[in-house]
Amino acid sequence: MSTTPQPPRHEPDAPRDLIGIGIGPCNLSLAALAHPLAELDTAFYEQRPTFAWHPGQLIEGTTVQVPFLADLVTLADPASPWTFLNYLKARDRLFPFYFAERFHIQRAEYDAYCRWVCENLPGLHFAHQIDAVRWNPEHDLFEVDFTQLGKDGEAEALGRTYTKNVALGIGTEPHIPDPLKPLVEAPAAPVIHAADYLDHRDTLLAAGHITVIGSGQSGAEIFLDLLRNRPTGHEKLHWLGRTEAFAPMEYSKLGLEHFTPDYTRYFHALDENVRDRLVPSQWQLHKGIDAATIAAIHDELYRRTLHGGWPDTVLTPGVRVRTAGRIATTKIELHLEHTQQNTRSRLATDAVILATGYRERPLDRILAGLDPYLRRDSRERPRVDERRRLVLDPSVTGAVYVQNAERHTHGIGTPDLGLAAWRSATILNSVTKKEPYPLPTRTAFTTFGLEQPTTSALKRTPASW
Repeated sequence: MSTTPQPPRHEPDAPRDLIGIGIGPCNLSLAALAHPLAELDTAFYEQRPTFAWHPGQLIEGTTVQVPFLADLVTLADPASPWTFLNYLKARDRLFPFYFAERFHIQRAEYDAYCRWVCENLPGLHFAHQIDAVRWNPEHDLFEVDFTQLGKDGEAEALGRTYTKNVALGIGTEPHIPDPLKPLVEAPAAPVIHAADYLDHRDTLLAAGHITVIGSGQSGAEIFLDLLRNRPTGHEKLHWLGRTEAFAPMEYSKLGLEHFTPDYTRYFHALDENVRDRLVPSQWQLHKGIDAATIAAIHDELYRRTLHGGWPDTVLTPGVRVRTAGRIATTKIELHLEHTQQNTRSRLATDAVILATGYRERPLDRILAGLDPYLRRDSRERPRVDERRRLVLDPSVTGAVYVQNAERHTHGIGTPDLGLAAWRSATILNSVTKKEPYPLPTRTAFTTFGLEQPTTSALKRTPASW
């Protein structure tokens, strides 16, 4: 694989230009696009021993919900050596991919692509836990304390590095609804989050009755996988969701323009209270189920009626779990409420899978040392400017960029893989105070506000985004 020249070797006592905390797709994109910029001295740290992208949900056959062009770099630099197509070339798989005619690749393949980047990209430090980030006003630098971990996850060494800028990409964590938290923490009948599905799949398949909670893509994929592997007529599956329907994801071409830089700019400029109302109302743009998965579920259910009878499955939307408990040690009892009927019932089951999504990891612990400098909104959330920088006291001359932690300021496109390269390019343009990655000023046919684009807006100008 041909790569660009390596940046100059880092001097031990010299501060970095940029430290990345967390190595998920967002910061891996940032590292890949930073790699050819020889003037930048960067390093990226990750607590886990290796790269892992939702390993518990890499169900065979499931695909990424964005096209393969939404890799780590292509939409900012299609000539980069870190594109998905170059990964295929390096693995002698370019012609098979060409003939496969796949626009949406399998999740396992996206994970393998990211692992390939990690194996070849310098400056990535796994098994490094970041303990604190502080501002040093005497040196006008950020201090970043870390612990180097051994193979067993135990501390091996402590370290500190200095940097002019920080990029936080610590990702999300599984969300477990309050009524179900005591059950997850207890042994016996399994109650697991979808994030751990594959680790427990054999145990779940052996259970007498299984309940899947969550009406998004993960819930649909897990329900389909269980359905395909349960005997006809004895499926014993319940699928419950809070939404009013097992609804398809909005995937029309103009609907997808909500995942463009144009919409992100529009959203960021709205009043805080308007943004807070918008995000939950747009759930079908990013929490619905893709049409192919819905069709596969219906096809599988229909196939099981060919010889008469109905499959032993119950699919009920519009239901919330009020409380939950255990019956002896072998069963779980869910207390349910139907929000439209205003009725209640109980469901006994042998296993529960929580496809209840993810939430942004709180930044408070890692940013405790910066708390005196942080500016917050009316709900005590960190304020984030248009370039994804935390709004800090003016005395702080460095910048802290955030990735996948700013939905409240940048909208539903915040975690979207299709915007990863653009976000990374935005950050690097800001850090370098140049424009190593020229970005378009217009990316959507939709005009999201009353302000109309002018002819001059169609020409490329230096973009802060």
